[in-house]
Amino acid sequence: MSAAHETGPFFHGTKADLRIGDLLVAGRRSNYRPSIVMNHIYFTAQRDGAGLAAELAAGDGEPRVYIVEPTGPFEDDPNVTDKKFPGNPTRSYRSTEPLRIVGEITDFPRLTPDALADWKRRIAAIEESGGEIIN
Repeated sequence: MSAAHETGPFFHGTKADLRIGDLLVAGRRSNYRPSIVMNHIYFTAQRDGAGLAAELAAGDGEPRVYIVEPTGPFEDDPNVTDKKFPGNPTRSYRSTEPLRIVGEITDFPRLTPDALADWKRRIAAIEESGGEIIN
């Protein structure tokens, strides 16, 4: 499924400290199932969704949301598209090609400590159950 109709802007949440011009690439461990190395790099056209991903990202760094530009083709994220939500209301995408960082935003909503702990419990349950993640 092509997402060529979407023009962005696009965002990626992480705890990595990166610079404008850096490339984000596939081949990293999943934030939701660390035992899986992802074949795609994921991103969204929703700033708040990238903020949530940043909060949940692996690592000890501060959550960061980067404005990114796909360097190649991308598609709707099948983890949420039609599987959990009809269409793509989350405006979530993935690509096997790198994403170029073109900026950073700092005004994304942050989770409370309780909400973050709840999300981490839910993710741990997915990992323990072997829940499905489409890679």
